[in-house]
Amino acid sequence: MVVLIVTAVKPGLRGELTRWLIEPHAGTFVGNASARILDRLWERVVNDVKEGSAVMIFSARTEQGFSVRLHGDRSRVPTDFEGITLIKRRVDKSTPAVQPQN
Repeated sequence: MVVLIVTAVKPGLRGELTRWLIEPHAGTFVGNASARILDRLWERVVNDVKEGSAVMIFSARTEQGFSVRLHGDRSRVPTDFEGITLIKRRVDKSTPAVQPQN
């Protein structure tokens, strides 16, 4: 099983992805494909994503049962924590922290 989410990509790439996966919502693709096909789809996405971003979550033999690949937007980074993948959010230090209201 694979879930692939793309944002701000050309319609041609979305059309290419629909050859292998279904698109139940704009930019969200779901399906089953071999590891070889997933690797080739990911290469295509990485090459074609310019200003956009992509997230691929796919079945894998890990403790969680899946693996994550990210490309583009770097506000979230997959981080290994004792064999489990967690998503680490980067904080923009130029933005002031929200102060609690009394």
